[in-house]
Amino acid sequence: MRWALVKVCLAVTAMVVVAFAVPLGLVVKEMARDRAFSDAERQAATIGPTLSITTDRDELETAVQTTEPGGAGRMAVHIPAADEPDSRPLEVGTGHATREDLETVRETGRAAITAVPGGSALLQPTALGSGDTAVVEVFVPEDEVSNGVATAWLVLAGVGVALIVGSVAVADRLGVRMVEPAQRLAGAAHDLGEGRLGTRVAEEGPAELRLAAAAFNSMADQVIQLLANERELAADLSHRLRTPLTVLRLNAASLGEGPAAEQTRAAVQQLEHEVDIIIRTAREQRPQSQGLNGAAGAGCDVSEVIRDRMAFWSALAEDEGREVRLAGVDRTVRIPVARPELVAALDALLGNVFRHTPEGTAFAVDVHHSGDAVIVLVSDAGGGIADPAAALARGGSGRGRAGGSKGAVGSTGLGLDIVRRVAESTGGDVRIGHSVLGGTEVRVWIGLEGQRPERDRHGHRVGRRVGRRVGRRRRGAARRNAVLRFRSGKG
Repeated sequence: MRWALVKVCLAVTAMVVVAFAVPLGLVVKEMARDRAFSDAERQAATIGPTLSITTDRDELETAVQTTEPGGAGRMAVHIPAADEPDSRPLEVGTGHATREDLETVRETGRAAITAVPGGSALLQPTALGSGDTAVVEVFVPEDEVSNGVATAWLVLAGVGVALIVGSVAVADRLGVRMVEPAQRLAGAAHDLGEGRLGTRVAEEGPAELRLAAAAFNSMADQVIQLLANERELAADLSHRLRTPLTVLRLNAASLGEGPAAEQTRAAVQQLEHEVDIIIRTAREQRPQSQGLNGAAGAGCDVSEVIRDRMAFWSALAEDEGREVRLAGVDRTVRIPVARPELVAALDALLGNVFRHTPEGTAFAVDVHHSGDAVIVLVSDAGGGIADPAAALARGGSGRGRAGGSKGAVGSTGLGLDIVRRVAESTGGDVRIGHSVLGGTEVRVWIGLEGQRPERDRHGHRVGRRVGRRVGRRRRGAARRNAVLRFRSGKG
């Protein structure tokens, strides 16, 4: 579209330039010719008074030499022979015209211009005192006839080229103003079709494209609202079923031995497995809502969500005699994760603590803001995980393996899978290590820039080494402070 507009403008401007420049060039040429012969007529008229007084050769030669063309050898005076015997024609100066042309002008009595070698000759008839007619000839060279024409044509050509270049530049700017918003709209539609629902289009350009961009943004908001309702439904299902199932499982574990107790525990395990399948299916069918442009409405305050969920889980922790530590949630930190997704990830991590550690085991939740990322640490004082790599692999694939406090046989790995999906949707990751409390520490790295980090062949993040060293120092200091607070009871 842009180049089509440029081509049309180029063609129209070229036609306009040709339509005006060609006639104007011809007019300039004709004006130069008229100027040259008008000057020749004026010079020829200066000899008229002398011819009316005398026809003496010496006086005529003097008069001819005093004129500009006469001094240059470009003027001649042709006087016919008198009626007297032995009279001969008188020729003064250098002539170029033929005898026939001279006789024609003398007979007609009208000035004429005739072509001669090297240019043209102006033949001007002049009456003599004797009644005869003399002819004054002024030679006009060809270069004098076209004097200034080439320069004028070059100026016209330069003006025409400048007009064409200027019109092309203006057309290109107009094309960019029209094409770039259309390209952005097409790119945003493509991104939206690929599931990046946070994509928005700047309402710029012509009025029609601004209206189209506003309609596209409104449509994207409607789609996000519909998917948000679906996420709320899935999150509500998770909140209503997963937490009561955790309590039911803990209660079933205290029933002791016997057929009824085993049947109850088996039924709870089967029910939990079915709920996991439902939640996993709902999450796999939901596209990510974070787009390329990072829609502002797609995020949430991580501190507010953690305070809310910790208030929910604290009741169960108090029943089981668990001491809870919470740090780093006293400031507002927005992250590009929808609230239902963050709630599901936190519930998965805290549910693992209650599910795979003994009653009375303390745990802590720390939040750190490192500038380009938010780090959420969930630590416990349990027995730890013997093989963190296997636990992460299980979280990525959903296959249960044995090992560790959070790696009990029969675990579906859904909890870590939920957490991993949330972290990777922002370009972050999940790590499992040993906490300062003596058990397991799950570190969730949530990126704030919306860019997936580069990784080496071992799967580790590369780049931002300075930021990572600072982050490690901050996390180490926070963990040491958490241990001191936990031991002193001043959390």
